[in-house]
Amino acid sequence: MPSGRSAIRLVRASAFTQPILGGAAPRGHLRRRWGSDDVLRAHSGRRWWHSGAVSLPHPRTGQQFDSPVPPGTGWPGDPATPETPVATDAAQVARLAAQAGSIEELDALVSVCRACPRLVAWREDVAVTKRKSFADQPYWGRPVPSWGAAKPKIVIVGLAPAANGANRTGRMFTGDRSGDQLYAALYRAGLVNQPTSVDAADGLHTSKIRIIAPVRCAPPDNKPTTEERDTCHPWIEAEWRLLAPHARVMVALGGFAWQIALRLVADQVPKPKPKFGHGAVAELSSGLKVVGCFHPSQQNTFTGRLTPAMIDDVFRQAKQLAGMREGSARTKR
Repeated sequence: MPSGRSAIRLVRASAFTQPILGGAAPRGHLRRRWGSDDVLRAHSGRRWWHSGAVSLPHPRTGQQFDSPVPPGTGWPGDPATPETPVATDAAQVARLAAQAGSIEELDALVSVCRACPRLVAWREDVAVTKRKSFADQPYWGRPVPSWGAAKPKIVIVGLAPAANGANRTGRMFTGDRSGDQLYAALYRAGLVNQPTSVDAADGLHTSKIRIIAPVRCAPPDNKPTTEERDTCHPWIEAEWRLLAPHARVMVALGGFAWQIALRLVADQVPKPKPKFGHGAVAELSSGLKVVGCFHPSQQNTFTGRLTPAMIDDVFRQAKQLAGMREGSARTKR
C-alpha cells in the first residue's frame, strides 16, 4: 500500500464518494493542491467532506472506510448519522449545544462540527496524508466526542485530540503514548476493564468515568487559537450541564485543563482561586472536588516529571474523594 502523500491521487468528480446526505452528486467541487497531489473536496449544502481516493479497512473490524469517515457509515462507536445537524460557525455551536438534551445527542453533534475552518482543514489533511506507520488504516478525521459513562462519578478533563491518535481512531486518548499511560493507570485503579486503548472497537468499557476535552479537533502544532477554544467551549459547557448531577470529582490533566475545569464551575470556586499542581485538590462549595494531575504527555513521562506511581496516586485520591471503594472490582465487559 502506498503511504503518505504518495497515496493521494486526483479524484474525478464522477468517482467521488456519494455525498453523506444521499441523493444527487455534490453541487460543487473545490480542488486544493497538497504538494504535488490534488485532493478533491466536495461540497453539498452545509455539509462537506474530502476523502482520499482509496477506502481502507478498519484495523479491527476490516470494514472499508473513507478518510475522513462520513457519519453513519458504520465506524465503531460513531454517534452520528447522515441527518445529524452540522454546526458551521460559533453561533450554531452555541445554539445546538444549548439544545442538546442527552449525552448521546451531544456526542453526535460534536462529532460532525465544522465551525473552525483551520481545524477542519488540518484534521482532514492529516486523515488523508496519514503518518507512514498508519498508511494502511482509515482515519476518523472528525471532531472526537467524549468517551465513557453517561453518569460518571469521575470526570477527566484533557486538552485536544492528537493528530495521529484520536484523530485516527475516533476515541479520546486512543492510539498515542499519552493514552497508553492514561488507560494503563485507569485500569490499575479499577476504573476501566482493560489496560490498553488501541482502537474504537477493542472492547474498552467503563461505568465510572468520562473523559472530556475543551477542544475536539486535532489542532496544528497542538495549539488551538483563542478563537477556536472559545468556539468549541459551548460543547464542553453543555456536557458539564449533563454530567454535573452525577459527578463527584474532576481530574484535570495539566494546568490548562485545570483552568477549564474551574471555568465550568466558576460560581462554585473559592477565593483566592486554587492553583494547579500535581495532586492539588480544589474543594468547591457544591462539594465537588477538582484534582490536578500532570498531563501524561511524552514530554512529562519521558523526562520523569510524571511517573506511573504519580498517576496512580492521583486516581487513588480521586476514587477516595468520589466515595468509591479502593478495592472495587474493575468494570466488566
